[in-house]
Amino acid sequence: TGLADALAAARAVGSGEAGRLRIGFSASLALSVLPGLLSTFRQRHPAVLLDVREMTSAPQLAALHERTIDVGLLREPPAGEPELGFRTVLREPFVAVLPADHPLAAQRTVRVGQLADEPFVLLPREDGPPLYDRITGLCTEAGFTPRIGQHAVEWQTVCALVGAGLGVSLAPASIRRIRLRGVAFRRITPGAARTLVAVAWRKDDPGPLVRHLLAAVGEEPAGDR
Repeated sequence: TGLADALAAARAVGSGEAGRLRIGFSASLALSVLPGLLSTFRQRHPAVLLDVREMTSAPQLAALHERTIDVGLLREPPAGEPELGFRTVLREPFVAVLPADHPLAAQRTVRVGQLADEPFVLLPREDGPPLYDRITGLCTEAGFTPRIGQHAVEWQTVCALVGAGLGVSLAPASIRRIRLRGVAFRRITPGAARTLVAVAWRKDDPGPLVRHLLAAVGEEPAGDR
């Protein structure tokens, strides 16, 4: 009957086996953790509608507070967010992004200090202050302040501008999966630096869908470590 169907649908939503889960994600994570996570979740909860939205880290945090997304996948989880929970799912190394004909591209590894005289192409700081500060901090640790020549809002655009000879960059290692002619990716030294990828959610979210997603995250392969 119609009533029985409605009750069954309500029970499915209440148990987290149906409903809609809104997920924000940083674009570079489509190259690493996102596909496997979504696949795992869909296999377990096929009736749940996934509403996946590409956005940088700062807009994700705003959307979580505004309750327009339920979960975020972002880089460099910030401090000072008592209403949000964060779980690290990946610790990813950095690589140098170089024009393929750059003299440093002939090396297997690049010391960060060797980039001191190069213009940099970076994402705008306002799109993700912690990641921006992490990258510029690597330069500071190597003894220089990076000279920002260009900004680009997508990593693919960063790589394209580097390939066009407009500068160099430091980027998460999964960016190597962007295949563009004229661009070389090299490991950096010191090599211990990592960028953290985390899942973020509202601590007061009572729904089961977020818990289901966190369970799927807990079993994700690490990707580029």
